[in-house]
Amino acid sequence: MSFISSPDPAADPPILIVPGLYNSGPDHWQSHWERALPNAERVDQVDWERPALGDWTISLAEAVRSRPGAILVAHSLGCALVCHLAQVTGGRGVRGALLVAPADVNREGPAGRLLIGFSPIPRPRLPFPSLVVASRDDPYVAIDRAEAFARGWGSRFVDLGRAGHINVDSGHGAWPRGRLLLNELIRATAPASPQV
Repeated sequence: MSFISSPDPAADPPILIVPGLYNSGPDHWQSHWERALPNAERVDQVDWERPALGDWTISLAEAVRSRPGAILVAHSLGCALVCHLAQVTGGRGVRGALLVAPADVNREGPAGRLLIGFSPIPRPRLPFPSLVVASRDDPYVAIDRAEAFARGWGSRFVDLGRAGHINVDSGHGAWPRGRLLLNELIRATAPASPQV
């Protein structure tokens, strides 16, 4: 499967990969996409083990400034980071966001104490188009909570059914369906062609 391939930046925008806690390993779909897409770049964080909202927001803001018009591809805690960035910058430089398995930083859970610095998760409408993809058996967010996030953010919502945390552990290596969703977002956010 290939992505839209064109010298036109509207059809081939910069892709910023925004991992969550502990980064995304080499077999994670985010890593597959980063390797497959020449226009993709991972946002590096100072400390993947102990996330600090201020530091992580600065890293993401700098990446967006260097790649204006980017599509953000976030997973787990990375989704909360994208929402915090939107609050700080008003979404400047962001064309759209694919928000996959958003971690509910407001609840107790497997990594609760590490995520508390990102709480509360911003709920206002995002200033750019977005798509939330969630699972019915994700240990980091209940499906109804993920759907409520999507409504608040003004995002299109996709329920993958029982797909775990949509990562390697739940069988999502290269994740072709996710690539299709990314292509949909790229097409949906493309600037209108000038009338001739």
